[in-house]
Amino acid sequence: MTTPTTAPRIAEVSRNTAETKITVKVNLDGTGQAKLSTGIGFFDHMLDQIARHGLIDLDIHAEGDLHIDGHHTVEDVGITLGQAVAQAIGDKKGLRRYGHAYVPLDEALSRVVVDFSGRPGLDMHVPFKSGMIGTFDSQLAYEFFQGFVNHAFVTLHIDNLKGENAHHQAETVFKAFARALRMALEIDPRAAGVIPSTKGTL
Repeated sequence: MTTPTTAPRIAEVSRNTAETKITVKVNLDGTGQAKLSTGIGFFDHMLDQIARHGLIDLDIHAEGDLHIDGHHTVEDVGITLGQAVAQAIGDKKGLRRYGHAYVPLDEALSRVVVDFSGRPGLDMHVPFKSGMIGTFDSQLAYEFFQGFVNHAFVTLHIDNLKGENAHHQAETVFKAFARALRMALEIDPRAAGVIPSTKGTL
C-alpha cells in the first residue's frame, strides 16, 4: 500500500517539435483517472490501461503528423511520459524501485519487469500476430517503450509469452507494464527516506 510522501508526486511536461505537440500530466499517487487524446484510438486504449492498472492519473494531449503515420506521435508520447514520470518521482527515496507482473487475457500472456535503476535499457520480445491493430501500427509499441525508458531512466524487460490475437498481446503487455509500474513506484514504509541502492544514488 502506498503511503503519503512529503510532497505530491505530480508533474507536467510539454514537448513541442515540428512533428508533434504534446502535454503530459501525471499523478503517481492517483486513482487511475485518465484524459487521453492522441488521435490514435487504440493507443488511447493502451494508455488508459497504464492509468487504470497502474493507479496513475494521466492527462495526455497530443497533436501529431498523423497524415504521415503514427510513429512520431507514439514515440514522442513515450518520451514525454518518461520525462514526466522521472520528474514526479524526484530523488527516489523510499521507492520500492523494482516491479514485475504477469497479465493474461484469454489466450495471451505477458510478463513485464521494471527497475528504476537510473540506467535506460529495453529488452522487448513481442511477436505480434498482426501489423495493425485498428489504426495502431504494432511496431510502434516498441517505439513507445523505448522513448519511455530513455527518459524515465529505467531498465524494462517485456515478454509476450503466449498470444494469437494482436489486440490481446498488446493489451497484456500494457496492463503488465502498468502493474509493474504500480509495484515499483510504491513507497516502502520500511525504507522511508532511503535511496534503494547500495551506491546511495540512482
